[in-house]
Amino acid sequence: MKKKIVLLAAIFFAAIFTHAQKSPVYISNDIAVNGYDVVSYFTEGKPVKGKKTFLYQWHDAYWLFSTRENLDSFSHNPERYAPQFGGYCAYGISEGHKAPTQPDAWTIANGKLYLNYNTEVRTLWKKDMNERITKATGNWDSLKNKE
Repeated sequence: MKKKIVLLAAIFFAAIFTHAQKSPVYISNDIAVNGYDVVSYFTEGKPVKGKKTFLYQWHDAYWLFSTRENLDSFSHNPERYAPQFGGYCAYGISEGHKAPTQPDAWTIANGKLYLNYNTEVRTLWKKDMNERITKATGNWDSLKNKE
């Protein structure tokens, strides 16, 4: 019961926080996915903070990278590395709403990066991830440009 209350509170907060997020990419101060290097999830198996010296503009957002090599990899094939659902919480998208994400709440499945609101939500996501991916994929077109 306590977990459900915490989860509902988190989702409520997330809905308020993302009210102005019409962008199909989760951005804060014009920076995608909290300024983390999305390539590092694949190459280092962990989130690494990007640097403004390795900046790339894609989908009306600035993406930061920790190395020149990661920036080059992303710029040659952004769809390979960009998180699914624009970096919004994949669980939230499966539930029909946008929510922000934390860099340590992530999963790579079938070669794709999925981010979640926090690690507790990631645990819920992983319980029925394939079903959640199907639901989120079905919801994404109608959500990506909505607040």
